[in-house]
Amino acid sequence: MAATTSGKAGTATAEEKPAKARLISGPGMLLVWLYGVMVVGAVSRSAVQISAHFDKAPLAYSLSAVAGLVYGFITYSLVRGGETARRAALVCCAAELAGVLVVGTWTLVEPSAFPDATVWSDFGMGYLFIPVLLPLSAMYWLRKAHTRHQAA
Repeated sequence: MAATTSGKAGTATAEEKPAKARLISGPGMLLVWLYGVMVVGAVSRSAVQISAHFDKAPLAYSLSAVAGLVYGFITYSLVRGGETARRAALVCCAAELAGVLVVGTWTLVEPSAFPDATVWSDFGMGYLFIPVLLPLSAMYWLRKAHTRHQAA
């Protein structure tokens, strides 16, 4: 017989609570590590650029800061786990990919708009194209994690 979580009748039992889906098993752990590295890189880069040279390229430096925040949120969501976090990470990865594609294209079409590079400039070329590959990999993993959790 399952014990209830409180003494009140009609409350959910510990056995009835759905377990959080782990998102950081297997390749998910690599994603957390890579996103963590990108958080440090983007936030550090933007902090130095904003504090020392903001007037030189405010758009580029602000976009690097936004990239750092996005990477941080995705990292947190992956570590947190659960269906809500998985969905939030998936939406954020899609927004990240859209940002990389828009900024990457913008830097090629109108380079004068970016006197200095952002994390997402030239589709992340300065970061070995990780900014364009990472959201694609993460979205694949998050979709696969959802399918695997649904089958269980």
